[in-house]
Amino acid sequence: MRLKLRLTDLKVFKRCLHSNATRVGILGVPFDKGQTKIGVGNGPAAIRKMGLIERLEQIEGKLDIKDFGDVSYEIPPNLEHQNVPNMKGYVEFVACNHKLSKSVENIINEERICVTLGGDHSLGLGTVDGHLKSKNENVCVLWVDAHPDLNTNKTSNSGNVHGMPMALLAKELSDYWPYLPGLDWQKPIISLRNIAYIGLRSVDLYERVVIDKLGINAFGMEDIENYGISTVVEMAINKIDPNKDKSIHVSFDIDALDTLEAPSTGSAVRGGMTLREGIQLMEIVHRTGRLSALDLVEVNPNIGTEQEVHRTVDAAIHIIAAGLGHSRRGLRPKNVNTLPLQTFPPTRQVI
Repeated sequence: MRLKLRLTDLKVFKRCLHSNATRVGILGVPFDKGQTKIGVGNGPAAIRKMGLIERLEQIEGKLDIKDFGDVSYEIPPNLEHQNVPNMKGYVEFVACNHKLSKSVENIINEERICVTLGGDHSLGLGTVDGHLKSKNENVCVLWVDAHPDLNTNKTSNSGNVHGMPMALLAKELSDYWPYLPGLDWQKPIISLRNIAYIGLRSVDLYERVVIDKLGINAFGMEDIENYGISTVVEMAINKIDPNKDKSIHVSFDIDALDTLEAPSTGSAVRGGMTLREGIQLMEIVHRTGRLSALDLVEVNPNIGTEQEVHRTVDAAIHIIAAGLGHSRRGLRPKNVNTLPLQTFPPTRQVI
């Protein structure tokens, strides 16, 4: 009997053969120009301060973690006076995402899972673009969000670019945009067939038309209620990665969770996922062995009470840890013989 292995299976096998640890790169993006609420740029610092890396170091199997610090950028002289109608903070948005794309590409090419801490969700443009330009260019995307982020500058009611990254990424929507100065580095090459939404419950009229017309894989909260989170995640992955050979990118907006779980976010919508469902989603993705990039965005420490901020940041850390292998069943000791004998009570004899 001859055993057949897919290319991704071989990559995972080689990674296990040559390293005892999963390699992870942490990247902060304190960017807040994609929307108007002050504070979301403080998200990366808040997540780190509350012990993200310390929590990840406890994961069984030992992660090889490298913190690459925060993305910094400068506005090129040729962009300083550029403007696009109904796209707030356009120049900063372009400059930051250009630098971010290169950073994500480099981290993935180091064979690390790139964990990007936001910042607002406009940074999804740079993270997905960088993933597509890396050596893992065969990419599918799980966009976990209350909102589809499918607006263009002509359809957006607010002009906030954090509601537009998916429309900029998708090749099927490239003709709906005017010329965008300074964005020549980004090409809309990913197909909407390779993208799935999970957790939708706040969809604009134009976005609804696009989802229906183009047949986008979109799973709303009613689907989670009807089928359960595990079935929804499995359906989503099977839709966008039927051959199980794609590099998976999860872009997780904390507002996908219900406001009771994550109140400190700028576009909160009631009726979202529980933290338990968010964790289970990430556990399923982790078990595929194909996760290459994870964005965790829209944590805003300036919104809410101290307790609400703590709850939101803690939820974000739980989501990241689940994606990187944390087990809710507890850690197994490396050597059972080192444990005290009283840890193991005598087995009762059943009569």
